[in-house]
Amino acid sequence: MPKFIKPTALALFTGLMCIPAILKAQDEYPITTAVPFLLIGPDARSGSMGETGVATDPDPVSIHWNAAKYAFIDKQMGFSVSYSPWLRQLVNDIGLGYLTFYYRFDDKQALGASLRYFSLGEITFTDYIGNPKGTYKPNEFSLDAAYSRKLTDNLSGAVTGRFIYSNLTLGQNVQGVESHAGTSFAADISLFYTKDLYINRNDAWFNFGLNISNIGAKIAYTSTIEKDFIPTNLRFGPSFKYAFDDYNTLSFNIDITKLLVPTPPIYKLDSISGQPIFDEQGNQVIEKGYNPNVSVFKGMIQSFYDAPGGFSEELKEITYAIGAEYLYNKQFAIRAGYFHESATKGARQFFTFGAGLRYNVFSIDFSYLVSTDQRNPLDKTLRFTLNFDFEAFRSH
Repeated sequence: MPKFIKPTALALFTGLMCIPAILKAQDEYPITTAVPFLLIGPDARSGSMGETGVATDPDPVSIHWNAAKYAFIDKQMGFSVSYSPWLRQLVNDIGLGYLTFYYRFDDKQALGASLRYFSLGEITFTDYIGNPKGTYKPNEFSLDAAYSRKLTDNLSGAVTGRFIYSNLTLGQNVQGVESHAGTSFAADISLFYTKDLYINRNDAWFNFGLNISNIGAKIAYTSTIEKDFIPTNLRFGPSFKYAFDDYNTLSFNIDITKLLVPTPPIYKLDSISGQPIFDEQGNQVIEKGYNPNVSVFKGMIQSFYDAPGGFSEELKEITYAIGAEYLYNKQFAIRAGYFHESATKGARQFFTFGAGLRYNVFSIDFSYLVSTDQRNPLDKTLRFTLNFDFEAFRSH
C-alpha cells in the first residue's frame, strides 16, 4: 500500500531514517543532518557486532568503515551485496541496498568502489487539502571510489571520493517553492594500523582504525533556503584478536563516533509572547551555544565545543559500540555486540547478534538487531550480506 505524504514536510523523509530521539529530547537536542542514510551500517557482519568496523579485519565492505583496511586484505579481488530492510514492522518497501567491489594491485595498494541505494518505497504525495498529486518512489544513492596504500609495514592510509544524490520530493512544490534533487560531493580520510603479536605461545593481532567520513559540501532541496550539513563523522577505535589454536579465534572491537557538525543552539525567546527574538540583521538571537550557519570546516572544529550544555553535553554526543566475533576454522562465525547513544542525542541503544558461514568462493553473513527502546527502524530485522572471492572462483 502506498504511503500518503504532503510535500511540505521534507523533514519527514529524514525522520524515516533517523531514530526518533526528538520525542525524548528536552533541554538537549539531537544533531540532525541531511542524507542520514550515509551513516546506516550497510553490512551484516559489522551490523551483528554492534555496528563496529573501523578496526576489524579487512573485508569487502571495508570502504564504508575504513577504506585503509583494503591495503591489508588477503584476497586480490572480490565484491559483496548487502540488503537491510527499513521500518520492516510498518512497511515492506523501504530498504538499503549496498554493492561493493575491491581490487588489490599488489602487496601495497588497492582500489575499492561501492554503490549505496536507499529507497523510500512508494509514496503518494497530496496537497494541503489532501487531494492526491501522484505516486512516486523517492530515493537516495551515493557512489564511492577509494584508493588505499600501505605507508609502512604496519600502517596504511586511504582517501575516498563520494558523489551523493538525494531525490526526496521529486520536483514537488514545498510551501509554494519548487524543489529539486539535492547533490553533493564528499571525501573520507582514513588510517589503519595492524600489529602481529605473540601471547602465551599463540598468535594475536592488534588493530587500530580512524576514519573521518563525509567531509563535503552542504546540500539543499530548493534554491531559496539555507543548505544543510551532510553527516561528517569521526570514527575510531581498536580491535584485538587472539588465536587459541589453529581452529579457534576470538576478537573484540570498539568503535567510538562523533558527528562533526554544529550542535543546534538554544535561541532566546520573548518572556511575554514566547516568540523568537531577532537582531538588527534579522537573525535569531542565541541564548546558549554558537551560530550553526558556518562553513563546513569551521563546523567540524566548532562541533567539539559548541554544545549549549557545555562539556557534559559534548560527551553525550559521543557514541560507542562494542562487538565480538568467534571464528571456527575460518569458516563459521558467531557474533554479538552492543551500541549506545545518549537518550537526548538519538537514543539508539540496541543489542545485535549474527552469524557467518564461509565457503571457498563465497560467504554469507546474517545479523539481527534487538532495540532496548523498541523504536529503532531496524528493531527485530534480519539483514544479510553475500561476499564473493574471485580468486577462489578462478581456482575452481
